[in-house]
Amino acid sequence: MATDIYQSPLSERYASKDMQYIFSQDMKFRTWRRLWIALAETEMELGLSQITPEMIEELKANKDDINYDAAREREKQVRHDVMSHVYAYGLQCPKAKGIIHLGATSCYVGDNTDIIVMHEALKLVKRKLVCVIDELAKFADEYKNLPTLAFTHFQPAQPTTVGKRATLWINEFMMDLEDLEYIAGSLKLLGSKGTTGTQASFLELFNGDHETIDKIDPMIAKKMGFEACYPVSGQTYSRKVDTRVLNILAGIAASAHKMSNDIRLLQHLKEVEEPFEKSQIGSSAMAYKRNPMRSERIASLSRYVIIDALNPAITSATQWFERTLDDSANKRISIAEAFLATDGILELCLNVVDGLVVNEKVIEKRLKSELPFMATENIMMDAVKAGGDRQEMHEEIRTLSMEAGKHVKKDGLDNDLLDLIAADPKFHLTREELETKMNPADYVGRSPRQVEVYLRDFVKPVLDANKELLGATGVVNV
Repeated sequence: MATDIYQSPLSERYASKDMQYIFSQDMKFRTWRRLWIALAETEMELGLSQITPEMIEELKANKDDINYDAAREREKQVRHDVMSHVYAYGLQCPKAKGIIHLGATSCYVGDNTDIIVMHEALKLVKRKLVCVIDELAKFADEYKNLPTLAFTHFQPAQPTTVGKRATLWINEFMMDLEDLEYIAGSLKLLGSKGTTGTQASFLELFNGDHETIDKIDPMIAKKMGFEACYPVSGQTYSRKVDTRVLNILAGIAASAHKMSNDIRLLQHLKEVEEPFEKSQIGSSAMAYKRNPMRSERIASLSRYVIIDALNPAITSATQWFERTLDDSANKRISIAEAFLATDGILELCLNVVDGLVVNEKVIEKRLKSELPFMATENIMMDAVKAGGDRQEMHEEIRTLSMEAGKHVKKDGLDNDLLDLIAADPKFHLTREELETKMNPADYVGRSPRQVEVYLRDFVKPVLDANKELLGATGVVNV
């Protein structure tokens, strides 16, 4: 590993090898050559006699053997990456040299490759997203009946269950998956549209035969594994496409950030903790600490992706007419890094969710400390049944609740609301009778049932439809 130059942490620390390959030079330039073959084959099949099967075979024989040195040396001279690779490919294919890139402009290989790369990257993102949903579904099912204190405004509120809370995380990731599938399914190739999108070069090559030229884009799309090309364009595909794709990644990042924040807060409460390895160090100074490093990293990378999604939106908004080149340098960085960071986020999510530690006794203790307040409505109803006045009972419980709250907050004592109610003759309830109201499961509403129905009717069908994607595990490099 080079130590005297900058290297992206996304490659060194966060993204998987699979995602790094998708955005690698090999993937890019091998795809360029596949596109040149598809173009030449299409032109030959549509009747260009100067292209022969022998030329096509020569191109195919050298498609993966990229002579990088020749291309780099040529680019130093001509300052044009596409023409440098046309030249390098021609050195390996002397018979086909004269027909490589025939009728095309640079965006033929550049833009079509960008679409192909994003499409492949979305497949990998989808796989890991489905696996995150799967692991969360297992967690939600396991803990669907475990009562826990719920929070609104991070203040104690009516109890829920640990599993029900996990379904809130799942639900957001399910929305992301739905969006991803829609956008991935809508991606089309640029095709070969020429310098301003008019296909004027093909009008010349095919002697003005519009019906033949109409077949070029569909044939190229099919050869490259796509259903279609965008019907109209300037020199490039609309940069709106990049905006739509990165909005998907930003959505995943937002969902992951929300989940990681919840886990960090729960770890502070010592209720639920992310995995912590035997030899892991939590703090350089405080040896006892178990910092939620993974969840913090999810939040950190997620903020990067959310902000990075602005790049293609601004690029799309500022394109001039049929083409400007102020998108190129930005695109090379922003698209790749958004995918690499999202890949890292999902790797971390898989690792965290697969190893979540639930401290049931801590959850039970906190819930029971607040449960008397949650039970006051039921207690009030029983007091009314015993002959009390509802309005008077409401005021009395309010007064006693304030007194019990003072004992907890000001005096540092345990919650003694039940003792205060039992001692109040207006309620006609003994301490033992009040204790029967302290079963946490009585206050979680339909949480267990909601988890069952949600997993069965909404999550399981999606997981079944994507069962070939399941089985990925998250790796934390450092």
